[in-house]
Amino acid sequence: MQYLAPTSVEDAVQMLATQTGECRILAGGTDLLVRMRSGFSEPDAVMDIKRIDDLRRITREDGGFRIGAAVSGAEMAEDSDLVAAWPGVVEAAGLIGSTQIQGRATMAGNLCNASPAADSVPAMVAAKAIARLAGPDGVRDVPVADVPTSPGKTSLRAGEFVTSIFLPARPAHASDAYLRFIPRTEMDIAVVGCGVSLTLDVHGTCTDASVALGAVAPTVIEVPEAAQALIGTSLDDAALEALAKACSGAASPISDKRGTVEFRTHVAGVLAKRAALIAKTRAGDRT
Repeated sequence: MQYLAPTSVEDAVQMLATQTGECRILAGGTDLLVRMRSGFSEPDAVMDIKRIDDLRRITREDGGFRIGAAVSGAEMAEDSDLVAAWPGVVEAAGLIGSTQIQGRATMAGNLCNASPAADSVPAMVAAKAIARLAGPDGVRDVPVADVPTSPGKTSLRAGEFVTSIFLPARPAHASDAYLRFIPRTEMDIAVVGCGVSLTLDVHGTCTDASVALGAVAPTVIEVPEAAQALIGTSLDDAALEALAKACSGAASPISDKRGTVEFRTHVAGVLAKRAALIAKTRAGDRT
C-alpha cells in the first residue's frame, strides 16, 4: 500500500489523478484505520490530508466560518466564536467517539463515511452547511445534504475530496441544537439523531427554521414540514406537537438490535421537540 502526504490541495488533486487503484482519503483516520485493521477496506493507497496547512484552519468568511477538512472536533470546541454561533454543530461533532478520538476525528471525515447515523451530519444539514470539493475539474460547492447518497456512498466524483465545510453567517436571535438517543451514556452510535436550527424575531416568533434527522433513513434527511410547523409560532405546545408529528411521519427507519421501527419513529419526534426548545433558548440569549 502506498502512503501519500501532499502539502497543498493542488498536490493532492494531482496525486489522486495519477492513482490507478483505490485511494482513500485520511482526514482523521478514525473510521478508515478501523476498517483497514478489520479487513473491510484494503485500498491501494492512502492520502493523508492533515499535512495541508489550509485544511487545518478555521477561518472567518462572509460572516460565517470555513472549517478545514482536517480540523478536529477538539479544535472546533476551542474556537469560542464558532461555539457561540453554531453550538449545535460543535456539540454534534463533539459526540464523535472518545476524548482521544476527538483529537483526530473531523466533520469532513464523518460526512464522507456516509453513515446514516453520523452525528455531525444532521447538525450540518440543519445549518445549511456547504461542502467544498476539489478535484480534476476544479473546485465546486455542494450542500452537505447532497453528499451522502446511501450508506457508505457519496456523490463525490472520481478524484474529488472535501477540502472544507462552510457554516453561513447567523443573524441575531438565531441558534441551533443537536440531540441523539443512544443505549449507553457515551461512545455509542445514534439510534436517532436530530438537528434543529432556527431564527427568532425580537418578539420570540420563529421566522426561519430547518430540521434534520439521522439514523431513520438510508441517509440523513431534512424535514421541511417540520420546519414549517415552527415558522410563525413561538414554539408553543401546538407547534411542537406538529413538529414531532412531521418528524415521525418523515422517518423511515429499520428495525435492528438497537431499536425497532416503532421506537425510532417515536423518538424522532421526541428529540425534535427537545432540540427545538434548546435552540429557542439559545437563540433568545444570542443578540
